[in-house]
Parts: sequence; C-alpha cells; structure tokens
Amino acid sequence: MTTTGKTTSSDVAKLTIGDKTAEFPIYKGVAGEDVIDVRTLYKETGMFTYDPGFTSTASCDSDITYIDGEKGILLHRGYPIEQLAEKSDFMEVSYLLLHGHLPNAAEKDKFVRDITYHTMLHEQLNRFFSGFRRDAHPMAIMVGVMGAMSAFYHDSTDVTDPQQRKVASYRMIAKIPTIAAMAYKYSVGQPFVYPRNDLSYAENFLYMTFGVPQCEEWVNNPIIADAMDKIFILHADHEQNASTSTVRLAGSSGANPFACIAAGIACLWGPAHGGANEACLNMLQEIGSTENIQEYIAKAKDPNDPFRLMGFGHRVYKNFDPRATVMRKTAHDVLAELGITNDPLLNVAMELEKIALEDEYFISKKLYPNVDFYSGIILKAIGFPTEMFTVLFALARTVGWIAQWNEMISDPSQRIGRPRQLYTGNAKRDFIPLEDR
Repeated sequence: MTTTGKTTSSDVAKLTIGDKTAEFPIYKGVAGEDVIDVRTLYKETGMFTYDPGFTSTASCDSDITYIDGEKGILLHRGYPIEQLAEKSDFMEVSYLLLHGHLPNAAEKDKFVRDITYHTMLHEQLNRFFSGFRRDAHPMAIMVGVMGAMSAFYHDSTDVTDPQQRKVASYRMIAKIPTIAAMAYKYSVGQPFVYPRNDLSYAENFLYMTFGVPQCEEWVNNPIIADAMDKIFILHADHEQNASTSTVRLAGSSGANPFACIAAGIACLWGPAHGGANEACLNMLQEIGSTENIQEYIAKAKDPNDPFRLMGFGHRVYKNFDPRATVMRKTAHDVLAELGITNDPLLNVAMELEKIALEDEYFISKKLYPNVDFYSGIILKAIGFPTEMFTVLFALARTVGWIAQWNEMISDPSQRIGRPRQLYTGNAKRDFIPLEDR
C-alpha cells in the first residue's frame, strides 16, 4: 500500500526577533525534506523571507512528481522513471500524470482514441503559420500558435468547468505534435503533412515531420519511433522547474489553459532550461573534431576559463541523472540502427562521453553526461536541426505542464501568485521640474 499526503509534525519552527517569538507549523511529505509553513510570517513578524529563485521555497504541495537529486531518483506518481521508460509508453505515462494511476486496458484504449482524434488543427489555425517569417525560430512559432489556440477553441477556456479543462487538456496533448511538426515544415518550406489515426503518438509526429506528401512513402522505423517515445517519456515532467512554475503562476490568475501552456513554452525556450540540448550540440560544433577535444577538456578544467562543457552534470541531480541511463542505451541503439559511424559531430560526442566516464576530474565532480547530452545526440542522428530540440522538449513537457496546471486549479488553498521583494531603490523624493534640473 502506498502512502500519500502531508502530515503536520509535532515539532514547530520558532523564529525569535527581538523579544518576540513566532511559531510556524512543520509539514512532512511522503518523501523529501520537511517544510516550514510561513504563510503567517508577515502577520506574525511584519517581515518576508528573501529567497531569489525560490530555491528554498515550496510554492505548492503536489503528488505528481518527486525528485531526489542526491540519490538520482525521479518518480512519477511513485513510479521510477527507469521503469516507465523501459516498460511503458508515452500515452500510458501521460494518462498516469493526468489521472494519478496507470490505466487498465479499456482506459488506455479510450485515452489513446480521444487523443488521436484531436490531433488535427483547425484549418484556419493552419493559415496562422503564414504570418511568421520563413526564418522564424520554431519556438517562436510554438509560443504564438499555442497562445492563438484560445481564439479557435472557445468551448474549452472556462477554467472553472472540469469538463472544459479536460477537453482543453486533451486538445493540447493531441495537437502539440501537429504544431511542432508544422513549425518544422514551415521553417524548411515544405507542405504540411496531416496526422494519421493509424499511427502511435511518436510515429505520427515523425510522419508529420519527415513525411513528404505525394513524393515518397514514409516508412516507420520501430527503433527510431521507440527512441522518440522514450525522449517524450523522459521529458514529460520534472517537478517545480522554471517552466512548470511559470505555468502554475500564469494559471493562478485564472488565465485560459492555452495561454498558460504558451507561457510555459516561452520559459522553456531559455538556454538555461529547455535550450540545454541545443546548447550542447552548439558546443560540439565549436569543438569541431576529436583532435580538439583535449584542448577543450583543459579549458573546462581551468577555473579561470569561462568555457563550460554543456550536457554534463545537472543542477538538480548531484549524483547522476536517472534519465541519462536510459538515454545512453537508446542513443547507442539509434546510432547502430542508422549505421552512423563517421559523423564528425557525433564522433566528438562519443569521445567526450568516453572521457567523461573515465576521467578522474569528471568522476570526482560527478560531471556525468546528462539527458540533454544524449537526447541531443539522438535528435541529431535522426535528422532534426538543433533549432527543433527545444520544440521537442516542449512537446513532451506539455502533458506535465497540463497535469500540474490541473492540480493547481483544483487546489482550494491555491492563491494568485504574488512574490514579494526587497526594495533597494531610491527612498521617497520630490519631483524636480525640468527647468530646475
């Protein structure tokens, strides 16, 4: 039997300021650190906490995803990510994130059917793409089109209606691969490829991306489709990261779900977040060839050199990234399947991987290749341009954002987000007329 929920500790946190002591309850979760409830802090003390980046602040309680960075653990609804990636598929994991439990056969069939028959975009929305420049970054298109969906699907924007929230959720999960594929097609000047109902979620995305209508028959490669499905699973949710917190913050105002997910996509675009695998490939291009690797390794080890090896280590995972273990095997399977043995960029990546797993400097600092390193290799091998890497991240993360957004909307204790600040500007001063300045 699993245990869920939070409990109040018998201990309390005491804060003494001058001659006054305030007490705050301590909550215990199922796993992870205890938290101090400071909601009454201002009322009790007239002060706020100061926590740039909110790295020591729990903004919500959630039963969706749990991360233990020290031990390299990632759980979705209690299930280890390694088991989900090896034994499940993205549709099943999506159902799990949304509904809190693994589906039975009938539930999964209905869910897959509901998603499959929502994959087509409104034809007028298709024409929305033509408003972008041909050289627009695909993430710019993703942000714009996702936000524009609220103008086309008025029947699923009332966040107070559970049925409308469900319809909006299914629509976004279904249509985000279509939007992503169209963003790619638009960027390369090829005609859009409409979705097919006989293909799986990952297969359909690959078909819409790489299929060319009336020119040649698209042939599914099960190993590539499986790799794509695993990439989706491994990026589906990652607790209260920057983009997820952005979705929750936008949702706390009552904004429509399409606007909230568009906000998440915009946040994910940043190179410190979703752009990490794109930055990793750009780094490999900078290195250029295996002959230059030692030079760049030396630069990475030099504390006075600003160069950083992208794709190694992780801000959250201090030991190893559990997703990288799955991605490493998948990367090597894809390279073997495609017979890629002499691509300069991928040769650099494989040599870097070898060094990182054997070099004492990397081992001592636990700078292991992370999920961004391996997913970038896989996507490059499949044929995606680096500009599409973050798009694929957004595609996969949409279901996690939606699950977190739904949880936030349903939480009776949730309030509109309103962080406080430590003001360091000018004190009050009188206005000086222009002629006297």
